[in-house]
Amino acid sequence: MLVDSHCHLDFPSLQADMDGVMARAADAGIGTMVTICTRVDDFPTILGIAEAYDHVYCSVGLHPHDADQEPDLSTAQLVDLAGHDKVVGIGETGLDFHYDQSPRELQATLFRRHIAAARETGLPLIVHSRAADDEMIAILRDEADKGAFPGVLHCFSSGPELARAALNLNFYISFSGIVTFKKADEVRAVAAETPLDRLLVETDAPYLAPVPHRGKDNEPAFVANTAAKLAEMRGMTAAEMAGQTTDNFFRLFTKAQRVT
Repeated sequence: MLVDSHCHLDFPSLQADMDGVMARAADAGIGTMVTICTRVDDFPTILGIAEAYDHVYCSVGLHPHDADQEPDLSTAQLVDLAGHDKVVGIGETGLDFHYDQSPRELQATLFRRHIAAARETGLPLIVHSRAADDEMIAILRDEADKGAFPGVLHCFSSGPELARAALNLNFYISFSGIVTFKKADEVRAVAAETPLDRLLVETDAPYLAPVPHRGKDNEPAFVANTAAKLAEMRGMTAAEMAGQTTDNFFRLFTKAQRVT
């Protein structure tokens, strides 16, 4: 069994063919998925998808792109919504200084509120980080000094310094189809060095379809291609990588239940 630890099942391209998406995922051996919340305003829709399928869970959070759309989001709101049985993580949240779609200071403020929610609930923080490695490291270390919290750097595309800093805080690192891209040598180097018990796999669907599906909308079934690439890099069989990343997922996302 494989887990797609981060996808966006509410996005139109996946919603338009949900039965097909689920059937292809089952055929590919995908046993569990987490559909990720990027706007708390959209949380009821995200939760509805998770409630419709035994093997689908969700998160609650606000993407840094949209920080200025919900600037008053509080830690208390996140904690309250995270009480639902289907909510297994806090986020996605973080810093994105590549697109700068929201003010950087506001991104950081809301990121810290999410961290507080992760600390209070014990649910893993799902972190988006792009073009903000130094700032991300500083915030994670500062917040860890206030009290530990679990977390994962999702869709890793940063440098080795951020990976090492996160691993030192007992974070996990999740790799997407980027590891199959021709020019992603730095990401592959980080993936090769990440301890096996800290690896996760994801699609970030409908984005970043892995080889050989480049140019198509991504979907949970394609996480098998990413896991196979990681297995090849680490000298493992696909089955061994599937077992390892699945065990890692359930160790981090403790509210999720294995579907047998």
